[in-house]
Amino acid sequence: MVAVFNKELLSWYLITVKLREAVESGVATTSTSSAELPGQNQELLQNQQQKPSESIEIVIRDDAENCEEADNRADSEWVISIKEKIDQARQDDADSSWEKLCIYRIPHYLREGDDKAYVPQIVSIGPYHHGKRRLRQMDRHKWRALNHVLKRTNHNIKLYLDAVAELEERARTCYEGLISLSSNEFIEMMVLDGCFVLELFRGVAEGFKRLGYPRNDPIFAMRGSMHSIQRDMIMLENQLPLFILDRLLGIQLGNPDQRGLVSKLALHFFDPLMPTDEPLTKSDRNKLESSLGYTTTSFDPLSDQGGLHCLDVFRRSLLRRGPQPEPRIWIKKWSHGNRVADKRRQQLIHCVTELNEAGIKFKKRKTDRFWDIKFNNGVLQIPRLLVHDGTKSLFLNLIALEQCHLDCGNEITSYVVFMDNLINSHEDVGYLHYCGILEHWLGNDAVVADLFNRLCQEVVFDINDSYLSPLSEDVNRYYNHRWNTWRASLTHNYFSSPWAFLSVAAAVVLLLLTFAQTFYGVYGYYHPS
Repeated sequence: MVAVFNKELLSWYLITVKLREAVESGVATTSTSSAELPGQNQELLQNQQQKPSESIEIVIRDDAENCEEADNRADSEWVISIKEKIDQARQDDADSSWEKLCIYRIPHYLREGDDKAYVPQIVSIGPYHHGKRRLRQMDRHKWRALNHVLKRTNHNIKLYLDAVAELEERARTCYEGLISLSSNEFIEMMVLDGCFVLELFRGVAEGFKRLGYPRNDPIFAMRGSMHSIQRDMIMLENQLPLFILDRLLGIQLGNPDQRGLVSKLALHFFDPLMPTDEPLTKSDRNKLESSLGYTTTSFDPLSDQGGLHCLDVFRRSLLRRGPQPEPRIWIKKWSHGNRVADKRRQQLIHCVTELNEAGIKFKKRKTDRFWDIKFNNGVLQIPRLLVHDGTKSLFLNLIALEQCHLDCGNEITSYVVFMDNLINSHEDVGYLHYCGILEHWLGNDAVVADLFNRLCQEVVFDINDSYLSPLSEDVNRYYNHRWNTWRASLTHNYFSSPWAFLSVAAAVVLLLLTFAQTFYGVYGYYHPS
């Protein structure tokens, strides 16, 4: 067996073989004919000698035609495969509705920071992590939740399956990429996960005992695992479309068209993950609202706010009447000064230590809106921020939502980048904690500093599209004024304590007395009495 990969070499090889066979057969035929028929004429002998050359020409022509046919066949298959890919792309554009896409897979450039912050550890919700072996243990509790719903409402399971089947196509368009589940599998997953989520929401709000669960239930009770479940359910890849939850809850309550109640239940369920716990009195709230120019909070979870999923509802509740930048445009005029991915180019403001040396004071701002930062007369007022073990995953998923969804602003990203600029070391964290601005449960200040320094490592951020850019410019302008730096240095070195003040005062008095003594000595010399 000879393996030949070159077409020309194969052709010459075949020609050589055929030539040798033809020559051998021609020689044998000639010798036989001459021995048996010595009386035949010379013309017949010449015709026999011409047969090998004719067979060679036939072999060469056949081989060339076969090679050409093989080349044409390969080119044809290649062109057909390209046309099939183009047809598939055309079909994807025709079938896919990119406007409805809202539940994204985390991009790889964001996962490089910390993949664990985006991947559920206990429970899977939705198709992205459905069926994973380490998450299957929670499936039996999902079926228990569905059984409790059917037993409590006396409904047939077909009622829920039919209701979700009507929304299947719309629900599939909310997810990125092709969902490999069949129609029945997808509907079953939506009903099972949706009822499980609603049971958790209602159990936290109304009490699990009222829903029929025992007080020692391993899942449906206020135990330590509930916090881990909350962290999993707030992740971007672990979401269900809000309209699915609205439909399922409407069937349970006998009001299929209700909206907004799921949002309210979701906010109550995820309240422990809130990054601020600043309690406000009624008078403080009234003063805050009057200073902001309105008399009531704008976020009403009972109204139809057009929420996409629970993470989007949570983000809306954080912002409330927050900064309202202009909507982002997909294609912008490129500028090397704005659209940047380099962390060194994301510097909005100096760190706390440097600002403090320049005379800028830090003060806790009384508000429950953690993003509402103010700067006036050298005082930077920052609302209180609570950092716990779920803060990192929460901020990373909120940033991922703002990075992926075009209709989202970048308010959370702007705030995190701002805080990242302020915090460079554990000394910065300690000073913010001393001012009452930063509270954390993470062991030591160095862990908090490392957390903020890693949150925006791979984030593409436009510093000119931040709601904190004008404030940062005012702070930097104050920082760059030399007189402010000198005054801060004087205050820090000579007026930082009462003893230092007394020493400076004594030195000034002694200097004045020495000057007076010198003056009178010189004056008496030139003007004797």
